[in-house]
Formats: sequence, structure tokens, C-alpha cells
Amino acid sequence: MKKLFDSVSEDCSRSVTQSYSTSFSMATKMLDASIRNHIYNIYGFVRFADEIVDSFHDYPKEELLNRFEDDLYYSLKNKISLNPILNSFQKTVNIFSIDKTLISSFLKSMRWDLEKKVYKTEQDYKDYIYGSADVVGLMCLKVFVKGDNTKYENLKPSAMALGSAFQKVNFLRDLKNDYQELDRTYFPNINFNNFDEDSKQLIIDDIEKDFEFALKGIFKLPDEARFGVYTAYKYYNKLLMKLKRTPSDSIQNKRIRVPNYQKISVFARSYLKYRLNLL
Repeated sequence: MKKLFDSVSEDCSRSVTQSYSTSFSMATKMLDASIRNHIYNIYGFVRFADEIVDSFHDYPKEELLNRFEDDLYYSLKNKISLNPILNSFQKTVNIFSIDKTLISSFLKSMRWDLEKKVYKTEQDYKDYIYGSADVVGLMCLKVFVKGDNTKYENLKPSAMALGSAFQKVNFLRDLKNDYQELDRTYFPNINFNNFDEDSKQLIIDDIEKDFEFALKGIFKLPDEARFGVYTAYKYYNKLLMKLKRTPSDSIQNKRIRVPNYQKISVFARSYLKYRLNLL
């Protein structure tokens, strides 16, 4: 029964989300049940692609990504895949008519991670972030608005800003791993051999502008999505504040985290605001 297989596939995507990101998983649980599984399906797809290029060092990454992409487009056309992650993703793409150019832009950025190590220009940096993060926000937005194209176009800039902010926070948090282990530098015009407080502040100022713009759009999201997206925003903002307080040399030497008890506090305060109709 295809219906049973689809259900098992969605269980796999949810399991991937819960295993790889406790914070995103908790925020996704705050979404309405009518859209929650579709966000798991999107996350499962982008996580697996990201794992290929970032983690599978002892395996032929390019070959794996090629096969993953071939299987993806087969699934989108035929509405089935024996890969449960792709099977659940194609279901979401086809139900909400997610633009295939968003998917191809995402895969383009993943391919850059196979070979591109330094992002020297602002344009390269923006192009990478668009493909690796902004389009993911747009895929989710397609689910949130449930086919309302007018609302999608109105909220598109803020969804992209939120995706950019999340990605830039990840870059700053993962500075040690990206630079020392993967030999990557995403931020242009930053000397990571002399990463100081001024350099860190430039990055933080840029992220804060993205967050400020994105927040306006969050308040305009449909009820089914607003609380969950706001919760994710608050978590990442909490992480940014911690990075802001952390000396630049410490960011270079360890991965900064938000403890679970602080995450729970963020979610509790977000829920209180939601119940008081302050969102």
C-alpha cells in the first residue's frame, strides 16, 4: 500500500529532524499538525544533501550527490522513491507546487561545498546563502501559505532574510569546524588568521539586520505557522546573543551552544507570548 509507505517515509523524515537538530525539531512541533510533517520532509531532504558534502569524507561524495540528485528528479516526476527521505520530500513538493528552481539552487550550493573552499566576493557569498538557506525558507513558506501566491510573494523577502540570518549564525557558530576541519571560509573579506572583535561585530551587525527585517514577516505568517517560526527565530537570536558575548578567539576554538535548559526557557516564553496573543 502506497499510503502506508508514505507514512513510513514521513516517519523517517521526522526521525532525521529529531536526531540531527533538537532545536529545529522542537520548533517544528509548535507548527500546526496540518503542516508539521511537510516541514520535517523538507528538513530531511536538505539534511541528507548537506551530510553528503560535509560528513562523508571516506566516501565518493560527488558520486553520492549525483545519485541522490538523479533519484530526486525521478521521484519528483514519478511521485515515488524507494529512498524514504526523497519519497516524503517529493510528496511535499508536489502537493504545494514548490518551484523546482528552488531545489536546483539548493543543490548548486551543495555542489559548491564539494570543491569551493573560499568565498572571496560578496556576490559569491550571497549566492551561496541564497542556495543553501534562503530557498529552504521559501520552500517552507510555500507550505505555510498553502497555495496563497499573493501571501507568498508578500512574505518572500522576509522568509529569505530569516533563512540568511539562520545560515549566518550557523557559519559563525561553526567557524572552528568550517575553517580548521573543512578548510572553508564563507565570510568574505575576513582574515581568519586574525579574527578579532571588529571582524566578529561586522558579521553580527549584518545578522541583526536580517533578523530585524525577518521578524516583521513572522508576525504576518498564518496562525498555523507563526508560533513555530517565531520559536525558531527566538532560539537563533538567543544563540546570536551568546556568540556576541563570546570573545572572538573563543569562537575560533570551540563550537558555541545553547544548553537544553535555555532552549526550553526560550520555547516557554515564546508559548506564553503566543497564548497571550502577543505574536
